[in-house]
Amino acid sequence: MQLPASKDPGPAPPRRGALPGLRGWLRDLVISLAIAGFVIIFLYQPVKVEGTSMMPGLSDQERIFINKFVYRLQPIDRGDIVVFHYPRDPSKSYIKRVIGVAGDQVRIEDGVVYVNGLALEEPYVPPAYEDGRSYPKVVVPPHAYFVLGDHRNLSHDSRDFGPVDEHCIYGKAVFGYWPVSKLGKLY
Repeated sequence: MQLPASKDPGPAPPRRGALPGLRGWLRDLVISLAIAGFVIIFLYQPVKVEGTSMMPGLSDQERIFINKFVYRLQPIDRGDIVVFHYPRDPSKSYIKRVIGVAGDQVRIEDGVVYVNGLALEEPYVPPAYEDGRSYPKVVVPPHAYFVLGDHRNLSHDSRDFGPVDEHCIYGKAVFGYWPVSKLGKLY
């Protein structure tokens, strides 16, 4: 004869307090903050554009990400939009487009930019933002870059303060995220 199964459920499982759950949550939060801090400090940094010198591509108060690590892996190229410490006041940052690299001959005649004797095609500078000024020929020194704003008639750039030393450049503008209508990769 078989005995009926016991109805005794046995010992109750131990009750978990809130403290172990809180510890796990705090651990995950600290790890997430550490990863975010690493990314912001060493790789990507959100910045706010101040001023109109890069219009129409970048507008005043637009929010973008800059890549602070990319130039450790690849050289700065013509056409890159770079962020750098203003040579005359390193506490200020500027954002401009690279027009000439070390060794390039840059000159501007009646607003047309020539690099190494060839007129530069600049689809990012609309006719309304062109500047008819001329600038004498300059040879970009080693480890330096000639930079211009896209809104030429409002930009304070290499025409005013000369080529920018490589050590002043600390990032490449790569992605716009605010306003949402300008969300996307920067060119």
